[in-house]
This record gives sequence, C-alpha cells and structure tokens, in this order.
Amino acid sequence: MPIHIFIAILTFYMMSSATIGQASLKLPETVKVDPAALTTEPMCDPKISPAWREAQEIEGVKIQASPGCSPDNPAWIAAAVKGTNHISMETLMKTGLSPDAIIKTDDLDGDGDPDRIIIKLEIMELNGKSPDFPGLLPTFDIAPGIQPGAWVFAPKTSGMSTENFESVRANPLLRLPSPVIRVEVGDIVQIVLENTHYFPHSIHLHGVDHPFSHKDHGGNDGVPQTSERELMPGERRIYEFQARQPGTMFYHCHVQTHTHLAMGLGGMIVVEENKPNNWLQTLNIGAGHVRHPSVAVKEQFDQEYDLHYHAMDKELTEIVQKYNDPRLIARDMNQRYDATDSTEDYYTLNGLSFPYTLRESLIIVEPDQKIKLRLLNSGGELIAIHTHGHHATITHYDGVEHNPIAQIMRDVFDMAPAQRLDLKLETVNDGKHSYGEGDWLIHDHREKGITTNGMAEGGSMSSIVYTSYLNGSGLPKVSHFGIDLSEFFTKEYYERRYPIWQDLDEWSSLGSPAGQTMGISATTQTSLLNALYGLLIGLFIYLIFAKREQIKQSAVAAVSRLRSPKGGANNG
Repeated sequence: MPIHIFIAILTFYMMSSATIGQASLKLPETVKVDPAALTTEPMCDPKISPAWREAQEIEGVKIQASPGCSPDNPAWIAAAVKGTNHISMETLMKTGLSPDAIIKTDDLDGDGDPDRIIIKLEIMELNGKSPDFPGLLPTFDIAPGIQPGAWVFAPKTSGMSTENFESVRANPLLRLPSPVIRVEVGDIVQIVLENTHYFPHSIHLHGVDHPFSHKDHGGNDGVPQTSERELMPGERRIYEFQARQPGTMFYHCHVQTHTHLAMGLGGMIVVEENKPNNWLQTLNIGAGHVRHPSVAVKEQFDQEYDLHYHAMDKELTEIVQKYNDPRLIARDMNQRYDATDSTEDYYTLNGLSFPYTLRESLIIVEPDQKIKLRLLNSGGELIAIHTHGHHATITHYDGVEHNPIAQIMRDVFDMAPAQRLDLKLETVNDGKHSYGEGDWLIHDHREKGITTNGMAEGGSMSSIVYTSYLNGSGLPKVSHFGIDLSEFFTKEYYERRYPIWQDLDEWSSLGSPAGQTMGISATTQTSLLNALYGLLIGLFIYLIFAKREQIKQSAVAAVSRLRSPKGGANNG
C-alpha cells in the first residue's frame, strides 16, 4: 500500500479515536491549593528598620524621607555624601564599607565642596556555585525563589560577602544593579577597579567625557582591543576623568561585553552641574530614590529617582552555577554560549523583579510635584516603558539636553540598549500631566517584560504611587479592592504550583483539577492513549492492506480445505 494512503488512514483513526475519547472524558474535581501551605514571605524585609524611612540628619547630611517599604540604609547615604574619610567610626561601622571606599578631598574651585573624588569598586559574583556545599553563594533573590547567577561592580566593603557566618544571603552592599555613581562637572574623579573576580574585566565610561589614555595610568577607555589589556584577577587599574558636560551616562565592562554586561557588570553614572556647596550622594546603592539630591536638581524638582532596567538570559546565568573551575566557565561562556540564540528570561528594575519592586522601586509622589526620573536600559533589547495615569516630558537623551521648544510629552518611552533618558514627571491633576491620585502602574509594554522566566505577574513593573495610596508599611493600599498581593510573595507562585485564579470566585471555577497540579494532565493522558489506540488500529489496517494477497490466498485455501471432504464424500 502506498505510504500516503497509510498515513491518511492512520490520521483518520487517530482523530476519530480522540474525538470519541474526549466525548467520554470525565473531568476531575477542582482542588484548591491551601495558601497556608505556601512559603509566604513577609512583604517588607523584616531586617530593614522602619526608622530608615524617616527624614533625618547624619554627620551633617540632610536625608530626605523615603516612605517605601525598604528604603536605603541612611548611613550609606551619609557616607556617600561626606566620603568614608569624613565620617565617624560609628557611622562607618553601620555601612559595611571599607574606610577607603569613597575618598573626598580638595576643594579645587573654592566653592565649598570637594573636587577630588576616589571611588573604589570590586567585582563580585552573586548566586554562584559554592565550593563547600551543594548550593549557591552568596545568594541574592530578584523575586521569591529566583536566583540567577550574576556579576556586579560593588563598592569596596569590609567583612564578609554574606550577612554573617550563619547566612548564605549576600551582604546588602553586594547586589544588583551595580551602584549609581554621581560626580560633578569639573571633579577630578578616579575610579579604582580592584579585580576580586576570577575573570579579566575593565570599565568603559560610556558617554562620559574622558581621555582615551592617561599619562599616569595608561589606557583609559576600557576596551582591550584598542586601549589597554584586560585587567587580570588580583590586579587593579585607575580610570581617571574630569567631565566637562553634565548628563546621565553609563559605565560597564567592555571585556566579552556580550556576556559580562548581560551578567550585570554595568551601572548608571551621573555627572551633575557644578554648583556651590554641592555635596553629592556619590553612590546610590541599588539605585532608586535619591535621598540627597544635587543642588541643581533641588532647584527644579521635588524628588529624584534613578531607574535602571536590565534583563538576563537564564541559560547564561546558569553557567556560573554549574562549575567552580574558571576554565570551564570561560569555555561555556566564551565558546559555547551563542548570544544570537539567547532569550531574555529575567527582567529587572533596580536589580529586582515584581513583587520585590514594590519593596524599594516605587516612585512615591504627592500632588503638584515635579519629579526627575533618570532611566537606563542596560539590557540587550529595546524596551517600552509606559506610565499609567501620567504623561512625562523627555528632557534629555543620552545625557544631552533636548531643545526645550522641541521637548515632547509621552506615556510610552522607547529605549534602545545602553540608552538613557531624563524625564520630568509632573503630578498636577489636569488630565494631561496626571489623571489624579492613585496607584498607577509603570511597566515595560513589551508584554514579556512583565514576566519572570515566562511567568506573570513579574518582570520590571512597579508603580507611581501617591502617598494617600500607601499603607503604614510603605506598600500600595490594595486590600480594600479585595486584592491580596501576598500570593506573589511565594516561591510556589513562580514555580507554577499556585493557580493564579483559584480564588476569583467561591467555587474556584478556574482552580487546578484534582491530581493535576503538576505532571501530565488528564486531557493529555487521554489524548496520548487515544493516539496509541489509533496507531494500533492504523497498523492493523496497514497489515491487512499490505498482506491482502497472502490473506486472500490463505482464505481461498482454507475454504477449499473445508469444501474438499464434502465434495469427496458426495462423489463416492
């Protein structure tokens, strides 16, 4: 029998068998997943003191209030403004910073603030394979149970990479994203990179006015193919610049950039206008709310936020979780990993994905304010950031001011990889700048950007929240709408073991079928059995057709044998 006839017969029987099977399928009962059985985390990190939210003064540094759930450590801010060389030992001990992490000296222009800045950075791995036990070390969760391998530039620290001897959780200074660096036009800035990692690295000052090489330090552009050789493990290099133009810029590793930047080795660098008594928050660890803005920003705005968007490929991040041997990691990253086949799986805002973005990446506002937003896209794809309830004005592209008469208002902001935007967000309720008070989402409108490893809700989404919509813990008020955010603070949710719609009605019409919360569903099992039955029937029919001549001959012979005795008896 021709093969196409066999396939047609087989397909017909498989379809008919599946239809009959579906018609007779008995659906299982719905079973609810008990929320009490989930590993629900506190919505706010209990290790962060609520006192950190308050406006306060430390070491003479005035620190704005930050009413969100997980504000920055105020001691960090004081150290970043004054320099670790100008604060008390008591304050320094509260930071975890090395005494030489941020050195500020020499008021060169006599305007009341330091103009010689030394910043020391290290390179750290997060969620890498531990050599001592079957697990990751130090751990940094971007969402409940989500621990991608990552590398970061980190301020030079004192002490351990973990919180303490009994914990595997990363020291709070070691986190995604790499910190925002703030300096002033005219400052003589030295970024001292101490390579504490096992791979070669560099720093490229993307968009920052800097010399290609320096008479004392050599290559200064961070590109091993043109300006200098890679910085090997255990080595240090000084990158020096004296910026002449203000703006929102970018710094990142330029060694094997397709993997090193994707792993997290990139951060925002802001050059502020030169103003008298302009003591800057030189590092904004974790980005987010700038609680000690520059003089120029305070002259025009009520608040300032740094928003660093990044995305990571799960396949790439898992390489450092397989091996402890740098040679094997180098082989897989440099020779086997194909960036042209990569897909982004983790989308972050200031190093975190929803729901953790609710803890520390909310844009918290009041009516009739002007807020400066600085945005960076360090991921490998275009993003489209949409502001619900607001239109913002683009004032700067890539650190360069847009002509004021040509500035435009939008509610979707396209950003190419490595691009920066400065936005002016106004909360005047006029139907254009703002639609009024509320908890207004801000998110990437590429829909995959609001997922974590393909699971929604997740990704880089956060909110523009008016203080009237914040609860006492610094989280959005949603319970009065019947919304429960606690389900997102469980690792089971992102393991796809919690049906997201099971509680939408009393009878859980969209819950999980009994016995089918994991594994093969009843429908799939039935379909497989039907396909098997159809295959067997098809094979049977095929054998009949293929052997029809032999079957016919056998049948004729059998009939002849049956008739043969009778015929012989009758003739006798």
